[in-house]
Amino acid sequence: MNALPQLARVIANATDALGEPNFAETLSIGIKEWIQADDISLIRYLDTGVPVIEYTLPPTRSGKTTLDRYVNGPFLLDPFYRALEIDKQFGVFQLYKLAPKGFKESEYFRTWYHECGFQDECGLLIKLHNGSVNLALGMTEGSRRFSKRQVDCLEAIFPAVEALTRKNWGNETTSNPEQADFRQRLQLALGAFGASLLTRREREVIELVLLGHSTRLVAEKLGISTETVKLHRKHAYAKLDISSQAELFYLFVDAIASHSGEAHEDPLTHYHDTARLGAS
Repeated sequence: MNALPQLARVIANATDALGEPNFAETLSIGIKEWIQADDISLIRYLDTGVPVIEYTLPPTRSGKTTLDRYVNGPFLLDPFYRALEIDKQFGVFQLYKLAPKGFKESEYFRTWYHECGFQDECGLLIKLHNGSVNLALGMTEGSRRFSKRQVDCLEAIFPAVEALTRKNWGNETTSNPEQADFRQRLQLALGAFGASLLTRREREVIELVLLGHSTRLVAEKLGISTETVKLHRKHAYAKLDISSQAELFYLFVDAIASHSGEAHEDPLTHYHDTARLGAS
């Protein structure tokens, strides 16, 4: 990295693009090239509504974008989204610092990271007046990982990137009343997933499994033994008529995507009703 001259151009170009349609692309491409990453996306989470993909690179032969599906529900399981919107963490984070133990064995990881071709991800998590931003950098080539030097450089420029994104989107307000409670409804639906079929403890286990927690970590969080976790998971899978974590993930994605009931209602209720109508 030819740090200072190239960084100065990145900041200058992004400053010139403030308020323009190409701001997100200009900032994203500039940082990607400066830090020598393979991939970059800029995702904005407004206080209400679906995530907005402000910029993403076109898919290549080594991977394909899944962002169109991501915004319809799976983002609820994203460690970067949860750090921003649930835990209120801001700054520069590598995936391994945010993801729970066992995350690499989760179906979310297998689906999202395998299809994108990501080997490592680093996010610049920024709080805005209305929502937040994840400037997500990815490594897709071979076994590349972000080096300490690269992460240190991103941390050094974080205040400048934060200031630019806040300046660009600082005064925006929610413009689509129909989407006003969409994300809140999805978050509540995640908590209610399986409520019509499962016991409270089975639901707790299933939610933690969806979020990528290992059996041992689920046991620690709930204060029960690993064998009890396995038993609850087995019973839950039987009630949901599934047999694997992959089936659980896709059942969750399909149910969330089709959820149109009350916010606190189990999304499976509408999903199964729709399936029965379709079969009749």
